[in-house]
Amino acid sequence: MLQKFQNHLLDRFKFLSNKKLLLATSGGIDSMVMLHLLEQLDYKIGIAHCNFQLRGVESFEDQKFIQDYADANGIPVYITQFDTKAFAADYKLSTQVAARELRYNWFYELLETENYDYIVTAHHADDNLETFLINLSRGTGLDGLTGIPEQNENVVRPLLAFTQHDLEEYARLNAIKWREDSSNASDKYVRNKIRHHLVPLLKELNPNFLLSFHKTQSYLQEAQDMVDDAAIMIYQQVAVQQDENISFDLKKLMKLPNYKSYLYQWLNEFGFTAWNDIYDLVESQSGKFVLSANYRLLKDRESLILSPLDFSNEKQEYFINQDQKEVNIPLNISFSVATDISIASNTTIFVDSDKLEYPLVLRRWNEGDQFQPLGMNGKSKKISKFFKDEKLSLLEKENTWLLCSNNTIVWIIGFRQDERFKIDNTTKNILKIQLD
Repeated sequence: MLQKFQNHLLDRFKFLSNKKLLLATSGGIDSMVMLHLLEQLDYKIGIAHCNFQLRGVESFEDQKFIQDYADANGIPVYITQFDTKAFAADYKLSTQVAARELRYNWFYELLETENYDYIVTAHHADDNLETFLINLSRGTGLDGLTGIPEQNENVVRPLLAFTQHDLEEYARLNAIKWREDSSNASDKYVRNKIRHHLVPLLKELNPNFLLSFHKTQSYLQEAQDMVDDAAIMIYQQVAVQQDENISFDLKKLMKLPNYKSYLYQWLNEFGFTAWNDIYDLVESQSGKFVLSANYRLLKDRESLILSPLDFSNEKQEYFINQDQKEVNIPLNISFSVATDISIASNTTIFVDSDKLEYPLVLRRWNEGDQFQPLGMNGKSKKISKFFKDEKLSLLEKENTWLLCSNNTIVWIIGFRQDERFKIDNTTKNILKIQLD
């Protein structure tokens, strides 16, 4: 197997040569075989071991096993401990998902702090099959059937071409020691049920099942590549990206006979899971939206608008003192004394500074807000009606800020000044306010 593994690395992972590799090592047979193989081939390696504290004394015995092996073989080792159950409870995650979040966050920290180039995991062909069956049982798209990728950013999996039997045989021939995880014998987890019951049956039906499965996944990956190509071509026709927002033209989208498939391809990477709600959004009224953990998909007239959720502006009010010359959060605004009035615009206004009461306040607009638009002879108008007249999108409305003095609107920033703060023949002090 060593020669096959070396050839496999030269064929598929040539970029790993002369790189520093951080090996995710549990102490089980898979990771210990991977460690031994890369040692024999003189790769620059370090060991990363997570103690999830889920199996009592056994977890700490695994930790000691890894520490002793690293010390005996002169390999850099990094060990950490997690209170996995507490983390899972705090973030309402399953234990398995919590463990995955914890270990990969830590691995990426080590890449940066210890100057490693890649994380290497010991996933193999049987793991790939189990993942396929798990996804199939839960319902998935084509991407869920293409298996565990050989490389995902800085994570590489060089053992995917090898079976569990290959690893066991290599461990036996090379007298490799490992730690047996007692939880692997339990049918508590779905993966273990598939491993213990379904996979042996498939191999019994076809002794070369893993080889056949590998061919099937190759065909599925080719199909996925074609789908990706088509999705890119159609995306360029119906989507427009501006800053961090993406707008999808619904008129163009609805002309496609399988628009739902394209929406899935485009939005899947943004963490959306409520697909029926997204498909219904196409026919919904403006203002309806669907959320993922970090994004929102909003129906706005003839468009679907994808935008990141803004957690930075949870504080909705920002105070401006009289001696401030500028502010930079949430907008870039400058304040300066003016001796005369030059041309005012949507981004520059001139006000009677003696009419202002400090501190001024920058805030979002609220339903029911009213102002007196400059030039309308003191007539009040609801902000919502002003937005409607200006034909602002919902996203534009949400991103609009107000400059206020003692709860009175001075300026709908970027749009219209309020009549009550205008320059008149009694004005002695003029303040220029400019949106940069």
